[in-house]
Amino acid sequence: MKTTVEIPDRLFREAKTAAASRGLSLKMFLTEALQEKLAGPRRPRADWPVPPPQLAKGEMQRIQEALDGEFSRVDPKDWK
Repeated sequence: MKTTVEIPDRLFREAKTAAASRGLSLKMFLTEALQEKLAGPRRPRADWPVPPPQLAKGEMQRIQEALDGEFSRVDPKDWK
């Protein structure tokens, strides 16, 4: 399969040099690099899942009241 991938210039030059020094085409070098990366252990992302925000006491009630107030002004006919 063919695809287009943007690689930073410096990284591209390093990859091309490394491939040539191993006697590989860039395509084969990148294929092997991806296979190795995918075969390795998966690292959990430190920033996922994102914890829910901490709300001040009573803040959820204030938000709900604001939402209720806004929705009470909507004409049910407009929802159809």
